[in-house]
Amino acid sequence: MADPDVIVIGAGGGGAVIAKELGEAGLNVLVLEAGPWYGNRNWPHPNTEPGSKSSSSLDDLDIHLYKRWFDKNELNMNDLIAGRIRWGPADRERPPWPRTVLRRGFVWQNSGVGGSTQHYLANSPRAFPQAVDSKWPISYRELIPYYEKVEATLPVNFAPTTSKEEVFYYGARKAGWPLIPTLDVTSPGYRPQPNAILPPNKNLTNPNYSLEQLSWMEGCTLAGHCINGCPHGPSVEKIAKRSTNVSYVPLALRTGNVRIRPNAFATKILTDQHPIEGYLAIGVQIRDTWTRETEEYKAAAVVMSAGAVESPRLWLNSGLPQNPWVGRGLVNHYFDWITGIFDEKNVIPILGSRDINPFIGHTSGARLDFPGLGSMQVTGVSPGLFASMTYGLSDSGYNFLHPPMPGMPWDACGRIAGPELKELMANYRRSLSIAIFSDDQVDQRNGITVDPTTRDEHGPIPIVNYIPTKRSTKNRNHLVKMAAEILRRAGAKKIIRSDWPMALMIHMESTMRMGFVVDPNGESYQVKRLYIADNSVHFNCLGGANPTLTTQALATRTSEKMVSKYFS
Repeated sequence: MADPDVIVIGAGGGGAVIAKELGEAGLNVLVLEAGPWYGNRNWPHPNTEPGSKSSSSLDDLDIHLYKRWFDKNELNMNDLIAGRIRWGPADRERPPWPRTVLRRGFVWQNSGVGGSTQHYLANSPRAFPQAVDSKWPISYRELIPYYEKVEATLPVNFAPTTSKEEVFYYGARKAGWPLIPTLDVTSPGYRPQPNAILPPNKNLTNPNYSLEQLSWMEGCTLAGHCINGCPHGPSVEKIAKRSTNVSYVPLALRTGNVRIRPNAFATKILTDQHPIEGYLAIGVQIRDTWTRETEEYKAAAVVMSAGAVESPRLWLNSGLPQNPWVGRGLVNHYFDWITGIFDEKNVIPILGSRDINPFIGHTSGARLDFPGLGSMQVTGVSPGLFASMTYGLSDSGYNFLHPPMPGMPWDACGRIAGPELKELMANYRRSLSIAIFSDDQVDQRNGITVDPTTRDEHGPIPIVNYIPTKRSTKNRNHLVKMAAEILRRAGAKKIIRSDWPMALMIHMESTMRMGFVVDPNGESYQVKRLYIADNSVHFNCLGGANPTLTTQALATRTSEKMVSKYFS
């Protein structure tokens, strides 16, 4: 294969976007992805056979294979050790790739074409303007056209209202919060969630169609249980939930200029030294995860889209110039989770039915935003995930050993077991959970380093260190109390605060910050022709908004700047 113009490392939230944009600009792009590719004819058995080297044709995508490999079996899909969607090689008989997390918790990221968007909720809010203006090296207004382009491409729509959203809206109104149905949030209020999910199937209420028939039509079925990816749609590029493997990847292949190679773990950025410009990125060294062979690819420019852990790890393992902010400044929205359990007598006046059925509809279809504090969003997951997130994941120990202090607005805090757990799970259908995203504070002590004494097959492994700042903790506690009030106003008879561990890493950002490691256009200050297009370039945590849409907007902008500078 001839040398590409650009190599993109990672086919996730940012990599697939910049590949599509560069391909549409006429550049020859090679995308290297560490994990498998589900739903491609070149890999009919992606977890047991190496398959082909790469694919560059839209015709290779196969909806039957996609639906075969994306099902709604929680353990089969999401198990952190051997699930289909995990941070590890395609061969599920082999262990996941190791990372060291210094605090209690885990890093919830995925390898594979689509990256961590394979299991994302498709929540696509914009950053809060006040978190960008006068803080980032670019203005919020400058981001708007790129937000609009991504929102139109995916597309992004306000979520439809199902029962859990209706109960949340009822409680928010009773608590005095206003409705703010806008994309640019400058004041507190609740609103439908902007989601990258196709509108509901127009035949949902037509009794002439079975659920199986509906799953082969275009549009969301509101069936729920889709955190694993979504198996509903007539073709790969028309799958309802717009993970990048079903949205931007098909668009990239459609250009005829993009080739994607899965099962290729990038281990080193290749550089040269120019007498005037200094370090130049000239290519990438990879390790084939099936054959274990090492190969090199050369290109005129390189884009790191490996994520907030692997991009700094790759920089550090490549021996690139030292920078005190490489890997530093990690933010994570310091999450929490709070759940209300309802009596049917309180649900019937709101919904006209006895159950909330939180699994129905979009996984998260409503949110309340408070610029300066963060966000909360109603979240309905399947019973297994609900049980673990609500009753099994906590920094507070067992509730019966550490009951809430007097005056706390919840009835239980921490892990719950025994007969009480059985009783609460029996009321799963009348539960409503709210996820808390605090406006996290950048602290240079938090971040990614590499362990000089522990290696895997790809080099020294990453160490993840995160301790929330006092301000982040204060923001989280304030938001949890607000959420408890909403649940109580909605009629919850019992409220459980989970008190999630501080190192539950989901929205990882800012480890290669714009203005410190890369310039406002995403190009490294110290290595020319090396760009970064993932969550790591965010200057902060966006005020508490989900990061994917901003990463995709920035990737779109970065492609434009790269083409103008080096390929015009």
